[in-house]
Amino acid sequence: MTPFGPGLWLFDGPPVMGAAGFQFPTRMAVVRLPDDGGLWLWSPVALTPEIRNTVDALGAVTHLVAPNNLHYKFLSEWAAAYPDARVYGAPGLTEQVAGTAIHATLCNEPNPAWGGVLEQVLVRGNRITTEMVFFHRGSATALVTDLVQQIPIGWFSGWRAVVARLDLMTAPIPSVPRKFRMATTDKTKAREDVQRILEWQIDRLVMAHGGPLTANGKKALTEAFEWLIR
Repeated sequence: MTPFGPGLWLFDGPPVMGAAGFQFPTRMAVVRLPDDGGLWLWSPVALTPEIRNTVDALGAVTHLVAPNNLHYKFLSEWAAAYPDARVYGAPGLTEQVAGTAIHATLCNEPNPAWGGVLEQVLVRGNRITTEMVFFHRGSATALVTDLVQQIPIGWFSGWRAVVARLDLMTAPIPSVPRKFRMATTDKTKAREDVQRILEWQIDRLVMAHGGPLTANGKKALTEAFEWLIR
């Protein structure tokens, strides 16, 4: 666990296996909501005993969030462990795929339970995923799941390292992987959504697949999406 601002913590989980044998680093964010002290979990990682004990020490888990239709792998085990928590999924994520009930689908209107703490924008127009990007006001932190990545160089080896480099997954700065760029079929909608994100007063940046930035988060996002908004 890494404290990352007032009421915000980051948890690095075990790697997860993706397509073609690619293993990806995983990261979860936990936000404490001030009204009831409940915990809001973004992109849950594997529920190890160590992580569960640490989360339980922070408070009661009340909200579980799958911010896109790819980050659901561990949603069901968290839902089973915390049956009183409400589960939220991005558009396109079904209960059959997630393996658990989804109480609400995320939209551009924040849930009243976290509306005063977090803002959100749904990035549309991508054939691979529809992702909800969040902004934690108290720490000026943007939370991005797959649309922007910076996996450390050396994480992959062999031909996978070559593919990751060409795809910009391991670029020297946070970048939108080429596969997501090519899958952006409605650039007008995507551009509108990204421009809304860049209106936030972002300082810090948290990526599910890449090291967190403690400063210049808006600059990093602007550069990552330059191909779209220029």
